[in-house]
Amino acid sequence: RMCWGGRRRTAQQAIEAVPALPRRGQGKPGLARMQNLMDHLGNPEKELQCIHIAGTNGKGSLAAMTSAILTAAGYKTGLTISPYVVDFRERFQIDGEMIPPRTLANLTEKVLDAIDAIEAEGGEKPVEFEAVTALALLWFAREKCDLVVLETGLGGRCDVTDIVPHKLVAAITKIGYDHLEVLGDTLDKIAAEKAGIIKEGSVVVNSPDQPAEAMGPILTAAAEAHTSIITPDKDDLTLLRGKRLENRIDYGGYRAALGLPGTHQANHAAMAVEIALALWREFGYDISDDAILQGLAAARMPARIEVLRRHPLLLLDGCHNPDGAKMLAATLTRADFEENLIGVLGVLADKDYKEMLSDLAPCFAKVYTVTPNCPRALSAEDLQKEARFHMDAEAADNVQDALRKAIDYADENNLAGVVVCGSLYLAAEARPWMLKEAEK
Repeated sequence: RMCWGGRRRTAQQAIEAVPALPRRGQGKPGLARMQNLMDHLGNPEKELQCIHIAGTNGKGSLAAMTSAILTAAGYKTGLTISPYVVDFRERFQIDGEMIPPRTLANLTEKVLDAIDAIEAEGGEKPVEFEAVTALALLWFAREKCDLVVLETGLGGRCDVTDIVPHKLVAAITKIGYDHLEVLGDTLDKIAAEKAGIIKEGSVVVNSPDQPAEAMGPILTAAAEAHTSIITPDKDDLTLLRGKRLENRIDYGGYRAALGLPGTHQANHAAMAVEIALALWREFGYDISDDAILQGLAAARMPARIEVLRRHPLLLLDGCHNPDGAKMLAATLTRADFEENLIGVLGVLADKDYKEMLSDLAPCFAKVYTVTPNCPRALSAEDLQKEARFHMDAEAADNVQDALRKAIDYADENNLAGVVVCGSLYLAAEARPWMLKEAEK
């Protein structure tokens, strides 16, 4: 790390120093490095009551719904989400507000000082996600949050968020194939890692959509922790008719208009309801039915099937694996756009983009391909060659160029609108331009 000659770092320098930390540790996976960092910070994690969320897809959406419900119930609620889309501060929120820049700079300074001390003692240097999580826990403890909703980074058993001792609820969203190189190559190996967040004394809330082969390790972990598993019953869950891209559900009498579009969000809403009911029933938190409905309606997430404008449509989705692409395709199909949309697509070369393309092809009359702003990106030209097997495709020079062309093409051909998707890197770059466009 650079030495600032004894001066305190500016907010910007402090914030840039965290992503400059190593991404992966050298030693065996485990919590020793993270525990050492928390010890140097005075163990703020011991002051927090947590709801812990693991899974492959939908962790962020479930975390957003859960924290919105708790905030609506009058509890001061901390929330961590990753990855952020546009602003690093999205990762740290209390009651839906991002951490103020000055607070972020001060706490970053504290965490970097602790890392300096660890290095001076000859200890192993913490990695980026450990520093980010430590910073969040430090902020939540200082602000005396009543409850904290924590999203795991990767896996569960060795995930750094597992450092928190007081875990009221462990929630596991649908498990799929992602990060195989770290977590294992079968669903039950991946599930065994994720189920590591289940601890004695916590209630387990499971996805109603959990694949059968992922259930073994979840049941085993719950049995070993002497805890019960709550799985929402699909029969209690109804999708209600609403306007196009409106998401109305009824879950066991809880009739809500969800703030997050996408038919798959119904499953997360049912899980969020069960988390709230478990907190009330098992731990005595005062969460009214009204707070549950308010929270489900209020939850928002950037770039998760985000509707920035309805007519003509401007929609942004950071889907970056086949499961995410299928969810987006299902949402667009249910909204009945019938190939009336133009796509702007950009993907990373290490993702299963061929399957993503075949899932998304029926939704689009034409796509413009772009190169996302990431070293692992597939070039616009290579994506265009692959996309041509499925639909009319044209490579664009950059994101702004692709958006301009897509919006003009939709306009000239009287189409319903434009959908930008394929990668969170693309979403981060496109969102500011799309917001400007949406305001016109």
